[in-house]
Amino acid sequence: MTQIVCADESTSQGRCAALVLDVEEERVSVRELIRRRVFQEVAEYHAGDAAGPFRGLVRPTADEAALNGSRGPSRPPHRIDPERQFDAAVRAFERNGFLLLTQERQLTRLDEEIDLVAGSEITFLKLVPLVGG
Repeated sequence: MTQIVCADESTSQGRCAALVLDVEEERVSVRELIRRRVFQEVAEYHAGDAAGPFRGLVRPTADEAALNGSRGPSRPPHRIDPERQFDAAVRAFERNGFLLLTQERQLTRLDEEIDLVAGSEITFLKLVPLVGG
């Protein structure tokens, strides 16, 4: 089992968060990496490991966000659908909503394979649109 780090960065805020994924394969596609990352962050949210509203790779739908609101100790979270989150993340990747960077290169295709070694870091760089431009 190999552990890799999925680090979130933003063009406006720099490094935001990191998530550690356990993987058994030495190679994985970009699509599969996104799927695993999204499913793990949703599972951690549902398990209560994350405080406050869901802060994943992509935002939940408006309905899911309204149901969850602000998570306080007396308010149990509603379920976020990992499949919907995954589909939204794939669409965001295809629209350049975020970039994947690893081993000094940008990953550009969902079917592109990534070689994984222990300690690999994959940066999910979220792009922030320019105001007025």
